[in-house]
Order: sequence, then C-alpha cells, then structure tokens
Amino acid sequence: MASNLANTFKRIDDELWTDGGANNPSDYITQISWVLFLKYLEDLESRRKIDAELTGKKYTPVLKDEFRWHSWAVPLDASGKKDVTQALVGKDLLEFVKHKLFPYLRQFKNVTEDTNTIEYKIGEIFTEIDCKIQNGNTLRVVLDEIDKLEFKTQEQLDDLSHLYEDRLKQLGGAGRSGEYYTPRPLIKAIVQALDPKPNKTIYDGAAGTAGFLVEAFLHIKNQNLSVKELKFLKEKTF
Repeated sequence: MASNLANTFKRIDDELWTDGGANNPSDYITQISWVLFLKYLEDLESRRKIDAELTGKKYTPVLKDEFRWHSWAVPLDASGKKDVTQALVGKDLLEFVKHKLFPYLRQFKNVTEDTNTIEYKIGEIFTEIDCKIQNGNTLRVVLDEIDKLEFKTQEQLDDLSHLYEDRLKQLGGAGRSGEYYTPRPLIKAIVQALDPKPNKTIYDGAAGTAGFLVEAFLHIKNQNLSVKELKFLKEKTF
C-alpha cells in the first residue's frame, strides 16, 4: 500500500505542477486534500452501508447519488467496473465540480447546527476552499489516480497519513519556515507517556495534521470503554 501511495502521489505531483491553478504549496495541498476527502467519504459510506445491512437496518447515504464519488468522479457500470464512457472530462468536469458539486457540499453547513455531524463538517470544509484546478484533463488524471486508493482499514489510513505528512514537510519547507512535523513513532511514544484517559478533554493548540489527536483517540479507544465513554470520546473529547 505504501509504495502504491508514493507512486500515486508522484503521478499527481507531475500533473498538478503543470496546472496554473496549483501554483504554490498551499494550493497544491488544498487541491489534493479535497479530492482525497471525497474518496475517503465514499469508502466511509460503503462501510456504513455494510454495517447497517449486517444489523438488518437501512442505510441512507449522506450524499445524493449524483454527487457520490462513483457517480461523477469515477462512474461504475452495472457490473461494478469503471465506465470510462460515462466519466466527465475537460470543461464538462470542471463545470460540474465548480458549479454543482461544490455549491451542493457547501449547503450542508446550513442544514444543521450540530457540529458533531459529518454533514456539518462537509459544509465547513467546502465553505473554506475552492477548486482551483484550471485544466479539466488534469483533474481527470487526479481523480483516476486517487480512485486507485482505498481507505477501508487502519493500516491504509496510517499509510496515507504518513505519506501526507511527509508531503507537507517537503512542500512547506520544514526547518526553514519554523514548521516541524513530528514523526508518528514519536507521537505514539508521547501519547503513551501522557496516557490520556476517558471522559477528559484534549486540546492541541498547534495541531497541523492532527497526528497527536488521532493517536490520542486510538489510545483511549483501546481502553475497554463503556457506551457512555465511547460517546464522549467521539463527540466531546477533542
């Protein structure tokens, strides 16, 4: 997975650096991040649907069908295989993303005031960013590359986190600008030493990629929590 991720990011690097819309490190990170987030959201929805079916419940997706990843980004045919004939390209792809997809995602912030919901978080994220990619063919390559990735296991998520932080370090000029990205093994050691407990709040005033918060979450989650403690962890700890 790690090597596949590295190769995928390298191909995306080559595409985005030729696009006038991602002309600095901040833009680059922003543009790759929103695409990664929507692919992750698709995988999350798939997991939630399976979990619901296993318990005999009906699952209602967060996004409408036309705005889900496998409807617009990388369409699938009836057999579940990639359908290149239905994939948007060029100007049509940019028009859809900028004038339909982003406005749709931004409106989620207005449908709920509960900041703990994924709907609110989607609205918050896409209210703060724009699609700055200027070439629809560039975006098509990025979508196809990201689609090859899966975020369904903790190992896959860890691999992505490590590579993403490494990318930030390279692009942000760590050491020269005062930025420093703490290696994940050191983060784990510090969290183990601090040993955060259930029903306590955690604040990281210097959170960048939220590495400390993620490791703190996993550390507490593995402490045989009660239902009440798990709810506090998910909704009030951070």
